[in-house]
Amino acid sequence: MSERPAPTPTTETQHAAATLDGWYTLHDFRTIDWTRLKTVDATARQEMIDEFVAFLASLEDVEAREEGSHAFYSILGQKADVVLMVLRPTFKELEQVELALRKTRLYDYMIPSYSYVSVIELGMYRGSGDGDPYENPHIRSRLYPTLPKTAHVCFYPMSKARRDGDNWYTLSMDERKDLMYRHSMIGRSYAGKIQQFIGGSTGFDGWEWGVTLFAEDSLQFKKIVYEMRFDEVSAKYGEFGDFYVGNILPKEELGTFLG
Repeated sequence: MSERPAPTPTTETQHAAATLDGWYTLHDFRTIDWTRLKTVDATARQEMIDEFVAFLASLEDVEAREEGSHAFYSILGQKADVVLMVLRPTFKELEQVELALRKTRLYDYMIPSYSYVSVIELGMYRGSGDGDPYENPHIRSRLYPTLPKTAHVCFYPMSKARRDGDNWYTLSMDERKDLMYRHSMIGRSYAGKIQQFIGGSTGFDGWEWGVTLFAEDSLQFKKIVYEMRFDEVSAKYGEFGDFYVGNILPKEELGTFLG
């Protein structure tokens, strides 16, 4: 597991809030070329499915060793058909997963539709307590998580506004601390209903954060996002990309999904 040095505590004269950073994250969204896949005879198609199931099983082996994690979901709507979310200690290891995926025969029928690169991030607006935060079991479980395999997933990218008059990055540290504290209280009210993972992506991708929500009840995605829209952090400073939602796709059901 890759370790990172503890961040320098923020002071009132520093403008950037420090972060704790964990595993690197790739969201790989794919559209299935159903027209071409239908032309493959049943035997060859089953061989492709079996090979892809073995690929997913290899990811489960890594997860069992606590050297990374992953989640595989089907996606509703026309933006994509499936998403593979992968967590690894380094960029190189993310690349190795990408290469393993490309070497499967099913990959020839998977059209890239969207991807997102980030790193699991915890903001330090309220500090991290005493001692090295990377040795704190609670913090470690959030930075290096085993992703839940809930019934539903929701992903969306977002940034903080830099508009004239509504520029998040010109607010003082005290203002941002207060706003983020009140914003976080909404998220905490959904404990037990939603598990949230924030990926910091400044310098990695087109937005500043990628947000992934897991839940057993898909309606909770609508409720939390709607409620947060009334909070000043979102209402005044939030900018959002497309939302992707879907259902868990266990490897045991891949044959039915692609059959």
